[in-house]
Amino acid sequence: MPKIKSVARSPHVDMTPMVDLFTLLLTFFLLTAVFIPMEPAQITIPVSVSAKAVPDHNIMTLYIAPDKRIFFNYDNGQDTSFHYRIQLLEEMGGRYHINFTPAELKHFSNAGTFGLPMKDIKAWLDTKNAKDAEQLQTGIPMDSLDNQLAWWVRLGRTVNPYAEVAIKADGNVEFPVIKKVLDLVQSNGVNRFDFITTYDKEEVGLKDLPK
Repeated sequence: MPKIKSVARSPHVDMTPMVDLFTLLLTFFLLTAVFIPMEPAQITIPVSVSAKAVPDHNIMTLYIAPDKRIFFNYDNGQDTSFHYRIQLLEEMGGRYHINFTPAELKHFSNAGTFGLPMKDIKAWLDTKNAKDAEQLQTGIPMDSLDNQLAWWVRLGRTVNPYAEVAIKADGNVEFPVIKKVLDLVQSNGVNRFDFITTYDKEEVGLKDLPK
Protein backbone atom coordinates (compact mmCIF):
# COMPACT_ATOMS: atom_id res chain seq x y z
CA MET A 1 0.00 0.00 0.00
CA PRO A 2 1.57 3.30 -1.02
CA LYS A 3 2.23 5.85 1.68
CA ILE A 4 0.51 9.24 1.52
CA LYS A 5 3.05 12.01 1.63
CA SER A 6 2.02 15.18 3.40
CA VAL A 7 2.53 18.35 1.40
CA ALA A 8 5.20 20.56 2.93
CA ARG A 9 3.86 24.08 3.40
CA SER A 10 5.68 27.10 4.68
CA PRO A 11 4.02 28.72 7.72
CA HIS A 12 1.96 31.81 6.96
CA VAL A 13 1.86 34.69 9.38
CA ASP A 14 -0.80 37.34 8.84
CA MET A 15 0.97 40.67 9.42
CA THR A 16 -2.13 42.79 8.84
CA PRO A 17 -3.12 43.22 12.54
CA MET A 18 0.47 44.16 13.46
CA VAL A 19 0.69 46.74 10.66
CA ASP A 20 -2.69 48.20 11.69
CA LEU A 21 -1.56 48.44 15.32
CA PHE A 22 1.75 50.07 14.32
CA THR A 23 -0.11 52.61 12.17
CA LEU A 24 -2.49 53.47 15.00
CA LEU A 25 0.36 53.92 17.49
CA LEU A 26 2.37 56.06 15.06
CA THR A 27 -0.66 58.26 14.38
CA PHE A 28 -1.34 58.62 18.11
CA PHE A 29 2.23 59.69 18.92
CA LEU A 30 2.35 62.15 16.00
CA LEU A 31 -0.92 63.80 17.01
CA THR A 32 -0.11 64.02 20.71
CA ALA A 33 3.57 64.97 20.46
CA VAL A 34 4.50 68.40 21.78
CA PHE A 35 7.48 69.95 20.04
CA ILE A 36 9.59 72.24 22.19
CA PRO A 37 10.53 75.38 20.21
CA MET A 38 14.13 76.54 20.20
CA GLU A 39 15.04 79.21 22.69
CA PRO A 40 16.27 82.51 21.19
CA ALA A 41 19.40 82.58 23.36
CA GLN A 42 21.71 79.92 24.69
CA ILE A 43 21.52 79.88 28.48
CA THR A 44 23.85 77.77 30.60
CA ILE A 45 22.06 77.24 33.87
CA PRO A 46 23.89 76.60 37.14
CA VAL A 47 23.85 73.35 39.08
CA SER A 48 21.79 72.71 42.20
CA VAL A 49 20.92 69.71 44.38
CA SER A 50 17.18 70.43 44.46
CA ALA A 51 14.96 67.78 42.88
CA LYS A 52 11.74 69.79 42.61
CA ALA A 53 10.34 69.66 39.11
CA VAL A 54 9.07 72.79 37.37
CA PRO A 55 5.37 72.45 36.45
CA ASP A 56 4.51 71.90 32.80
CA HIS A 57 1.41 74.11 32.84
CA ASN A 58 0.26 77.36 34.38
CA ILE A 59 3.72 78.84 34.35
CA MET A 60 5.46 81.93 33.04
CA THR A 61 9.22 81.75 32.57
CA LEU A 62 11.66 84.66 32.62
CA TYR A 63 14.93 83.98 30.81
CA ILE A 64 18.08 85.99 31.52
CA ALA A 65 20.70 85.56 28.80
CA PRO A 66 24.45 86.04 29.35
CA ASP A 67 24.27 89.41 27.55
CA LYS A 68 21.52 90.56 30.02
CA ARG A 69 18.71 90.31 27.48
CA ILE A 70 15.41 89.29 29.07
CA PHE A 71 13.08 86.81 27.38
CA PHE A 72 9.61 85.70 28.36
CA ASN A 73 7.48 82.62 27.86
CA TYR A 74 3.91 82.02 28.89
CA ASP A 75 2.12 78.73 28.50
CA ASN A 76 -1.44 78.26 27.39
CA GLY A 77 -2.36 76.29 30.51
CA GLN A 78 -3.32 72.65 30.84
CA ASP A 79 -6.53 73.26 28.91
CA THR A 80 -5.33 74.92 25.71
CA SER A 81 -8.90 76.00 24.87
CA PHE A 82 -8.37 78.90 27.28
CA HIS A 83 -5.83 80.44 24.86
CA TYR A 84 -4.03 82.30 27.64
CA ARG A 85 -1.27 83.50 25.32
CA ILE A 86 -3.79 85.12 22.98
CA GLN A 87 -5.53 86.80 25.91
CA LEU A 88 -2.21 88.07 27.23
CA LEU A 89 -1.16 89.56 23.87
CA GLU A 90 -4.55 91.25 23.51
CA GLU A 91 -4.14 92.75 26.99
CA MET A 92 -0.64 93.98 26.14
CA GLY A 93 -1.91 95.34 22.81
CA GLY A 94 -4.59 97.29 24.63
CA ARG A 95 -1.98 98.66 27.03
CA TYR A 96 0.31 99.83 24.20
CA HIS A 97 -2.45 100.67 21.66
CA ILE A 98 -1.54 97.93 19.19
CA ASN A 99 -4.19 95.94 17.32
CA PHE A 100 -3.29 92.41 16.31
CA THR A 101 -4.91 90.47 13.48
CA PRO A 102 -6.35 86.97 14.10
CA ALA A 103 -3.39 85.51 12.18
CA GLU A 104 -0.90 87.36 14.41
CA LEU A 105 -2.69 86.21 17.56
CA LYS A 106 -2.65 82.62 16.35
CA HIS A 107 1.04 82.89 15.48
CA PHE A 108 1.82 84.28 18.92
CA SER A 109 -0.13 81.45 20.57
CA ASN A 110 2.38 78.94 19.20
CA ALA A 111 5.49 81.12 19.03
CA GLY A 112 7.20 80.11 22.27
CA THR A 113 9.84 82.23 23.99
CA PHE A 114 10.27 85.84 22.89
CA GLY A 115 12.21 88.89 23.98
CA LEU A 116 11.61 92.20 22.18
CA PRO A 117 9.93 95.58 22.70
CA MET A 118 6.21 95.88 22.00
CA LYS A 119 6.90 98.25 19.08
CA ASP A 120 8.60 95.39 17.22
CA ILE A 121 6.27 92.56 18.06
CA LYS A 122 4.01 92.94 14.99
CA ALA A 123 7.06 92.87 12.71
CA TRP A 124 8.32 89.81 14.57
CA LEU A 125 4.99 88.01 14.13
CA ASP A 126 4.65 88.99 10.46
CA THR A 127 8.17 88.23 9.26
CA LYS A 128 8.78 85.00 7.38
CA ASN A 129 12.55 85.27 7.62
CA ALA A 130 14.00 83.48 10.65
CA LYS A 131 17.15 85.65 10.59
CA ASP A 132 15.13 88.87 10.64
CA ALA A 133 12.98 87.50 13.47
CA GLU A 134 16.12 86.66 15.47
CA GLN A 135 17.57 90.16 14.99
CA LEU A 136 14.39 91.65 16.50
CA GLN A 137 14.96 89.69 19.71
CA THR A 138 16.79 92.49 21.51
CA GLY A 139 15.28 91.72 24.91
CA ILE A 140 12.21 93.00 26.75
CA PRO A 141 12.72 96.53 28.17
CA MET A 142 12.69 96.69 31.97
CA ASP A 143 14.03 100.16 32.69
CA SER A 144 12.24 102.61 34.95
CA LEU A 145 10.83 104.66 32.05
CA ASP A 146 9.45 101.74 30.06
CA ASN A 147 9.18 98.60 32.17
CA GLN A 148 7.42 96.32 29.70
CA LEU A 149 8.57 93.16 31.49
CA ALA A 150 6.61 94.25 34.57
CA TRP A 151 3.47 94.52 32.43
CA TRP A 152 4.00 91.07 30.92
CA VAL A 153 4.22 89.62 34.45
CA ARG A 154 1.37 91.73 35.84
CA LEU A 155 -1.07 91.03 33.02
CA GLY A 156 0.07 87.40 32.89
CA ARG A 157 -1.07 87.02 36.48
CA THR A 158 -4.34 88.73 35.58
CA VAL A 159 -5.08 86.49 32.61
CA ASN A 160 -4.21 83.31 34.51
CA PRO A 161 -4.20 83.76 38.32
CA TYR A 162 -2.79 80.25 38.71
CA ALA A 163 0.32 81.00 36.66
CA GLU A 164 3.50 80.44 38.64
CA VAL A 165 6.79 82.19 37.92
CA ALA A 166 10.05 80.46 37.06
CA ILE A 167 13.38 82.17 36.40
CA LYS A 168 16.00 80.65 34.12
CA ALA A 169 19.19 82.66 34.35
CA ASP A 170 22.57 81.98 32.84
CA GLY A 171 25.20 81.08 35.42
CA ASN A 172 27.45 83.94 34.25
CA VAL A 173 24.86 86.69 34.69
CA GLU A 174 25.85 89.22 37.35
CA PHE A 175 23.79 89.15 40.52
CA PRO A 176 22.53 92.80 40.25
CA VAL A 177 20.71 91.84 37.03
CA ILE A 178 19.06 88.86 38.72
CA LYS A 179 18.16 90.98 41.75
CA LYS A 180 16.52 93.53 39.48
CA VAL A 181 14.33 90.79 37.98
CA LEU A 182 13.53 89.41 41.45
CA ASP A 183 12.51 92.87 42.66
CA LEU A 184 10.30 93.27 39.59
CA VAL A 185 8.60 89.93 40.21
CA GLN A 186 8.03 90.62 43.90
CA SER A 187 6.71 94.10 43.20
CA ASN A 188 3.96 92.41 41.18
CA GLY A 189 2.81 90.29 44.12
CA VAL A 190 4.81 87.14 43.33
CA ASN A 191 6.69 86.01 46.42
CA ARG A 192 7.09 82.35 45.47
CA PHE A 193 8.99 81.43 42.34
CA ASP A 194 11.31 78.73 41.05
CA PHE A 195 14.85 78.91 39.74
CA ILE A 196 15.50 76.53 36.87
CA THR A 197 18.80 74.76 37.36
CA THR A 198 20.54 71.57 36.40
CA TYR A 199 19.94 68.84 38.92
CA ASP A 200 23.05 67.30 40.42
CA LYS A 201 22.32 64.52 42.88
CA GLU A 202 24.42 64.80 46.01
CA GLU A 203 24.96 61.64 48.01
CA VAL A 204 25.62 61.81 51.74
CA GLY A 205 27.69 59.05 53.33
CA LEU A 206 28.40 58.15 56.92
CA LYS A 207 31.59 60.19 56.85
CA ASP A 208 29.52 63.31 56.10
CA LEU A 209 27.35 62.97 59.21
CA PRO A 210 28.20 65.25 62.15
CA LYS A 211 30.19 63.55 64.89
